[in-house]
Amino acid sequence: MGRLPRWLLSRAAAALREGNAMKERKAIESWLTDMDGVLVHEGVPVPGAPEFVNRMKTSGKPFLILTNNSIYTPRDLQARLGRMGFDVPEQSIWTAALATAQFLADQRPGGTAYVIGEAGLTTAMHAAGYVLTEFDPDYVVLGETRTYSFEAITKAIRLIDGGARFICTNPDATGPSNEGALPAAGSVAAMISKATGVDPYFVGKPNPMMMRSALNTIEAHSESTAMIGDRMDTDILCGLEAGLETILVLTGISARADIDRYPFRPSRIVNSVADLIDEI
Repeated sequence: MGRLPRWLLSRAAAALREGNAMKERKAIESWLTDMDGVLVHEGVPVPGAPEFVNRMKTSGKPFLILTNNSIYTPRDLQARLGRMGFDVPEQSIWTAALATAQFLADQRPGGTAYVIGEAGLTTAMHAAGYVLTEFDPDYVVLGETRTYSFEAITKAIRLIDGGARFICTNPDATGPSNEGALPAAGSVAAMISKATGVDPYFVGKPNPMMMRSALNTIEAHSESTAMIGDRMDTDILCGLEAGLETILVLTGISARADIDRYPFRPSRIVNSVADLIDEI
């Protein structure tokens, strides 16, 4: 096949430029932001982050702070952030536990579940109208906990073998601690999957389900919403697949040198949320 004529190449280039111009995003009218690595880092506020959150509050624009951690309730997280200088309304915090409970309530209203997790997850499940039981549950729901019980994991394996559907709040393999990495829900889910041959459905990031549930909560539209995160493999991927503008901050997990390792890119890269204050 011969070369295309120069005039045709020029026309194609012009069409591409026109198409890119048409794809320019709308102004940001609502914000989603990850918490760890974006607003706080190792229990300390990221410089400028409290001011960023306060600007979001006073702007009147809808926003949510997201976390894959299912241990804490939004009220718990509100208190923890408050001790670090953040003034965040409880309703502005969205967790993987809330997204999981909402997903199950939509899938099977008034269902039953055997839950491995802490107050953040069990409270959300109760609020969604679920009965928590170890007797023939519709679902086994695995979340984060500080101390995974071998007895509880064994019970989960047997219930899944008996026909219970397997749900996990988030796929994170490890979580941080002052002593180093800890096994998280993703690692425990892998152990249960190995024993049962059943893979879980993960609700939290990078599943765009997490983003869509957050958007629905604040009645926002993907075309005019930005997602701020510190991880390419969860925050940015999740925002991208949900159709949001994605902003990577360099205050957490992913460094600038990591970006080219992925087959996708964020819409923008900034040093921290402090660089975004004037945009709110």
